[in-house]
Amino acid sequence: MKERNPWAWVPTLYFAEGLPYIAVTVLAIEIYMQLGLSDAEITFYTSWLYLPWVIKPFWSPFLDLCKTKRWWITTMQLLLGAAFAGVAFTIQADWWLQGSICFFWMLAFSSATHDVAADGFYMMGLDQHEQAFFVGIRSTFYRLSMIVGKGVLIMLAGVLQVMFRYQIKFSWSLIFYGLTGLFIAFYLYHNFILPHPKEDVNHEEKQDAKVIFHEFLMTFATFFKKKQILTAIAFMLLFRLPEALLTPISQLFLQAQSSKGGLGLSPQEFGLVNGTVGVIGLLAGGIIGGMLVSKDGLKKWLWPMTFAITIPNVAYVYLAYVMPDSLIAINTCVFFENFGYGFGFSAYMLFMIYFSQGEHKTSHYALCTGFMALSMLIPGLFAGALAQFVGYRMFFVIVMLSCLLPFVVASFLKVDSEFGRRE
Repeated sequence: MKERNPWAWVPTLYFAEGLPYIAVTVLAIEIYMQLGLSDAEITFYTSWLYLPWVIKPFWSPFLDLCKTKRWWITTMQLLLGAAFAGVAFTIQADWWLQGSICFFWMLAFSSATHDVAADGFYMMGLDQHEQAFFVGIRSTFYRLSMIVGKGVLIMLAGVLQVMFRYQIKFSWSLIFYGLTGLFIAFYLYHNFILPHPKEDVNHEEKQDAKVIFHEFLMTFATFFKKKQILTAIAFMLLFRLPEALLTPISQLFLQAQSSKGGLGLSPQEFGLVNGTVGVIGLLAGGIIGGMLVSKDGLKKWLWPMTFAITIPNVAYVYLAYVMPDSLIAINTCVFFENFGYGFGFSAYMLFMIYFSQGEHKTSHYALCTGFMALSMLIPGLFAGALAQFVGYRMFFVIVMLSCLLPFVVASFLKVDSEFGRRE
């Protein structure tokens, strides 16, 4: 088969990987907020959408049994297009809530499956040198999809709502029909351009399901026999607790009317603040965090990164109490909080890599990502109800009190002083 230049498919593949995730975790909140659901209802419904990423490690080994990674990628992109169309169609129906949630679930499961196939295909389609070279490229285009999803699409929806006299359902329907067309285009393009690696073969006739299931149980058992397993699970579930509480509520707070204690940003302003300035801060923090750890190792930077992922949350306490009118002040606070999160999250990601070392490291890392998704799911279930009960101001104070837990779990970690340091 003719070899394909990785530049022809790696950027588009990871851009396509990021957009559905943003649609499920950000755009769903935006739509339900604009359609009048309460904070408690919004966070409860949308937090459950993290479940496919929680249980992804349980079905990912069985993707090897049927078809190829290439087949799964293109099929999921077509299914994602259908799910986007489903949201676009049902959002205008009388039963819009039930219908849209159904298709958001379809989006979530298809996206999680696409993640597994894309990451596996990346390792098959590139040699080790190319994998190392393109790891930054794939991350950049994944983050670019965040800017498009959290920033451009929300701003575009705001513009459409003004153009069509605040027909919210119709405006979001147009956005999701546009995403439908985009993913049909991704399907057609990747069906043509993706290479056919020799390792990416159909194992349906060569592998026994019982053997695969037995191997999966073995990797599962060895994961829970690792040293400091309880400490590691506690770290993975609690290190991001303040951010897990803050993430859905900050989106609602920034756009809630001042009579409800919010800042009253328009969709266009919110797209700029959270989807552009915020993402830039997130990227900058992550890049600097990675550079510092590669220089000095994870152990040296664990405590500074714990401070970084917690203390900047005080920016929302300031916003809730001062209620600034200046968009510059709001942008500064959001950038500060996102930069701290991006910097501190480097420790979280690197610890998962460290804990996954050894035999079955790929499967063990997949299990770690399941706990990572669970750490967002559980707090989100009650974050909205809590914010609704105590108000935004007191909620952000509670978030600051929860910042004690990341310090507690980090204090029990034992990390090799040389891990992460460049040789």
